[in-house]
Order: sequence, then structure tokens, then C-alpha cells
Amino acid sequence: MTRRRFIADHYNDTTASLTGEQAHHLARVLRAQAGQQYDVVAGGFLYRATISDVTETAVTFELGEQLETDAAMPVHLLLAVIKFDHYEWGLEKATELGAARITPVLARRTEKHLAHAAAKRVERWRRITLEAAKQSRRSDLVDIDDPMPLSAALKLPLAPHKLLLAETEEENTLRAALEAQQLRNAPDAEQNRALAFAVGPEGGWTQDEMQLFQQNQWQPVTLGPRILRAETAVIAALSVCGAFL
Repeated sequence: MTRRRFIADHYNDTTASLTGEQAHHLARVLRAQAGQQYDVVAGGFLYRATISDVTETAVTFELGEQLETDAAMPVHLLLAVIKFDHYEWGLEKATELGAARITPVLARRTEKHLAHAAAKRVERWRRITLEAAKQSRRSDLVDIDDPMPLSAALKLPLAPHKLLLAETEEENTLRAALEAQQLRNAPDAEQNRALAFAVGPEGGWTQDEMQLFQQNQWQPVTLGPRILRAETAVIAALSVCGAFL
């Protein structure tokens, strides 16, 4: 039977604890008791952990055997803010598929009321990705940046390979770009295999934004002849990347 997995809110070398909603769920819903074992992620590592103490506000574990895990894909996603229900669904699926970092971008065509409200949604987005990480049994959390304009977001990715999903591109496919960069045969160092993807808002990037990408050496690629919704493009791109790597 697969053990439930939790991501620690606080930890040190020997112990970890859950607080807030996670502690409430484990203590009140699952009726946790001292001596029970769960899988606990602490500091990016996965442990078999034993409950040592349960209170109304916290569940504390003794960390035991360190278990093997699969690392997140070395993918930094720049995702333009769109309608929040679609955006949050995209964040959830990007987490499940293994993205390491997501930067919400306030694009020119992001609706003004969404751009103004985005900063207040970040903590909700982090909770959504936390739940998605637990559900998909990840051993790490996605880094969710604060929303920012494209000019600022373009300064963040350190990945050597930067791919712009562009509906105006007709020839260079995502698969061809990955093959040309020979990521499959890249050295083991994750930095050498790291990718950054950019996915635009409804209506696409403006001409000025496309020029910004060009100035920052982003390569436009296509996912095929169909026009995809932003959240669908995220899933398609990460699925191709995951299969390729």
C-alpha cells in the first residue's frame, strides 16, 4: 500500500513538522497517532518518517530512512496571467508534470483587472501547487514568483535553452528545437539541460513583447498547426519535454 506523502512546513536534520491545514488534515481527518509512518519531504529530500507527537496545531515526525526520488524537470516556465480559473488549472498541471519554477507574467494583453488582482492571488497559487505536489508525489515544491512585467521576468531564467511558444511560428517545432540542442545527450549537470518556456496570454504576445524575446535570445517554436489555449499549451510543452528528456 502506498503511504501518504506530506511536505514539511518546518524541519531540521532529525525532525519535521506539519502545521496549519496540513496538520489539521492529518490530525483531525486522518486521526494521526504517535507511531504511525508516512512519507515526508523535508528540504527537498524524502524520508520515511514516524509521528512522535500530535497536537491541535502541529504534527511532529522523527525522520528515518532517506528514500529515492525523481527530481523535478529543470524547466522554468514563464506563464502569462489569464483568467484565474484557467490559470490555476494550468499551475496545477504544470506542477504535476514536473516544472521546477513558474513566473507569472503580466503581459500587455493580460486583462487589467486580472493584472491588478494577481499579486493577491500568489499565496493561493502556492497552496494550489503544494497540494498538486503532494498529489503527484513530488519530492519538492514548485517555486512560484510574484507576478511581474515581461521585461523583469526575462531577466530571471538562467537556463541555457530558452523557447518561446509562439502561434506565429510555423516551421520550427518544439521537438526539432529540443533535438537540435541535443538535450538528450547533454552532460549530466542539470544546468546544461535546463530549459525555459514562455507561454503567452489570450491573443498572444504583442509585437513589442516579441521583440523583447528576440533581444534576449529566445527561440520561437510551434506545437503544431492548432491554436491552443495557454493552459493546454503548458501541458503539451511539458509533456513533450518530459518524454524527450
